[in-house]
Amino acid sequence: MPSTVDTSGVAAVPSQPTPTVELTATDPGSPLGVFAFVKVLEPHLLFLMLSSLTLLWIGAHSALRRPPSAAPTESTKQEKKKEKPRENLEFSDAILFPLCLGVALAGMYYVIKVLQYADIVNSILRVYMSVMSIAGTGTLIGDALDIYTSLIFPDMWADQTGRLYHIDQNQRRQLVVEKETGKKVPTPDKTNPLPGKLSEWRFSPKLVDILWGVRGILNQEWSLRFATYGKTRVKIGVRLNDIVKVSIATALAITYHFAKGIFVSNLLAIALCYSSFSLISPTSFAIGTLVLGGLFVYDIVMVFYTPLMITVASKVDAPIKLVFKGAKSGSILGLGDIVVPGFIICLALRFDQYQYYKKQIKLEPVELKTILPDGTVSTTLTHRRVKVPYVSPRNQWGNRYWTTPPGRLSPIPQAYEPISATAFPKPYFYASLIGYTFGMVSTLLVMVVFNHAQPALLYLVPGVTGSLWLTGLIRGELKDMWEYTEDGSLDVKDVVVEVDGKGNVIQQIGEEEVEKMKEDDEKGQKDKNGADNSTEGSGGKAKKDEEWYELFTFTITAPRMRLSAT
Repeated sequence: MPSTVDTSGVAAVPSQPTPTVELTATDPGSPLGVFAFVKVLEPHLLFLMLSSLTLLWIGAHSALRRPPSAAPTESTKQEKKKEKPRENLEFSDAILFPLCLGVALAGMYYVIKVLQYADIVNSILRVYMSVMSIAGTGTLIGDALDIYTSLIFPDMWADQTGRLYHIDQNQRRQLVVEKETGKKVPTPDKTNPLPGKLSEWRFSPKLVDILWGVRGILNQEWSLRFATYGKTRVKIGVRLNDIVKVSIATALAITYHFAKGIFVSNLLAIALCYSSFSLISPTSFAIGTLVLGGLFVYDIVMVFYTPLMITVASKVDAPIKLVFKGAKSGSILGLGDIVVPGFIICLALRFDQYQYYKKQIKLEPVELKTILPDGTVSTTLTHRRVKVPYVSPRNQWGNRYWTTPPGRLSPIPQAYEPISATAFPKPYFYASLIGYTFGMVSTLLVMVVFNHAQPALLYLVPGVTGSLWLTGLIRGELKDMWEYTEDGSLDVKDVVVEVDGKGNVIQQIGEEEVEKMKEDDEKGQKDKNGADNSTEGSGGKAKKDEEWYELFTFTITAPRMRLSAT
């Protein structure tokens, strides 16, 4: 019997048979029990655990968004417009998810096992996954290119003495931050846009101009505008990395469709898993725990009490699983065993970020004046809660690397942007990863000992959710965990609050006023858009009266690359 690893939603079966020695449940102290524990340390099983943890780590950081405890900036507003809409899970999904997955799995089993249409199913899935994988693979490759770009051309870096340098693309020079005053002063000895020791290299003026130009092209957007008369208006921002990522993703999709290979299939599976973290998320910890609980029961039933999951996983050839081959045997890890726990692990990282910005909220004194009926003015001293601006993690990983001194794990204190975006405290995120590791090790141990397929969520769900709620209990933040939600109710503007003698918020004043402000802003925006449309409409009417008018327009705006004449 081949050894199997459960794949939660997709069963996992190794492509190679197990060794001739049959492993059974034994006392861990016996020789066979010791062999079972040692077998878990085989390279392909260790690589399985390392791959899943790495994918969870990078996927969780890619799913970071502005928390409701941080104030939006103009750049984050622009990024929000480009973000793909995210599907928030609700309480009903705890029941719907297992039911829908069960129906889909039973249908696949019937078509493959009863009707014997496995080849047709695989052909359809290969075409479908080849097309759909372009978006996921493009997202993964694009984020990787952005990180590599920020490593080569960061926005800031620090030398060995702790001095912080900023690289200004507009001025084409490097500025050093004075420790005494905090002012940015130009450095005449650093003329190129490279960090560290490379900034001291003396290049020719032409090569320096080329480096600045390449840096600008990699970081600036090309604007594509398309408009048809009176109907469609589209504006798209495109960077060089966007063109490269789409080209590579398309090439990989074509390669997967026409050539069979574990490497390409694993790469597409990783990309699909990576992109899913940004598309689906539980609204709160309570909902995430219930959804994982429903899939916990589903996984046990489908692996232990039905042949559905193992049969479908062994027959389906699609990038919905990660295949790891060893010298004598192999293992398969379904994407469900990464994605399902990953939903709440990503939520834990966003909660860490929310807590980090929440602790930086300032209470500024405000005087409220009230005109009484007798004409006198009554003054009341209260406080206004002010959020600090949000720092997007985009392009900050290179800044973190170049501002982190040797022997340290975090940037220097003056590098506020990399710290806020990447190096904020992450107790809940790390606790969930520890719980996931414990659950995965338990799954592999039981699989090796009993030589039977194991529902991984049987061990992963208690490990991840238990570690999170236990961390909240130890830190005394269970109330914060329970009240945290991503449904938008916490994302309010700076409001006036009452505080006690210790500075704790007693009452938040002006919730209705905040809602009224939002309604007024939306109404004003609609009025403005209406005025613009009326103006454009009148302009269109005037053009109709003319003999010629534009049917459609298409423009490309590119950043200027300045080169010296020398």
